[in-house]
Amino acid sequence: MTTFRDSPQVFKGALVTIDPVNSHRSVIAFQFNPHTMTRRLEPSATGGEGGGKGEALRLAGPPKETITLSVEFDAADQLENDNRLAHDLGVYSALSALEMLLYPTSKHVVENTALARAGNIEIIPPKAPLTLLSWGPKRMLPIRLTGFSVTEEVYDRTLNPIRAKVDLTLEVLSYADFTADELGYEAFMTYQRSREG
Repeated sequence: MTTFRDSPQVFKGALVTIDPVNSHRSVIAFQFNPHTMTRRLEPSATGGEGGGKGEALRLAGPPKETITLSVEFDAADQLENDNRLAHDLGVYSALSALEMLLYPTSKHVVENTALARAGNIEIIPPKAPLTLLSWGPKRMLPIRLTGFSVTEEVYDRTLNPIRAKVDLTLEVLSYADFTADELGYEAFMTYQRSREG
């Protein structure tokens, strides 16, 4: 099969996680880019009701930004091409990778359980890996997954999902959520500078 050599390259949207302990990266690429993305920004203003004169236009910090999008996964093409992973698991591994963004690792759970059994009073919850939404060359922004809803539509003979739609709600993390030496701080500042022109 030949393709037109001047056809434009289409970027795939993805969620990229970076483990702060060992700098391990993992990429959850969207099989199909969503057709729509909804972005909601709520300003952080110090003025308004009760604010002093001359304070109405003062900004307290970056706005709260929320992104919602729906991602679809379908193993049909891979099944036709006899892809072994799709044959064994359908889209289960992609769904699991997304879900694991909400869970502490098993290793941390076991370690904290051992500390609790040993009588340790203060157990610090593990830090989640930094997650970035990659949406083209100008949007690589730090996010926290705040909503996750999956609709599984078709199953194989062992009940692995073959097709699924995942609705994601993402809270954009800004420079106000990180210390200046963290990767998330620089990722957000790069994103902000790209919008400033």
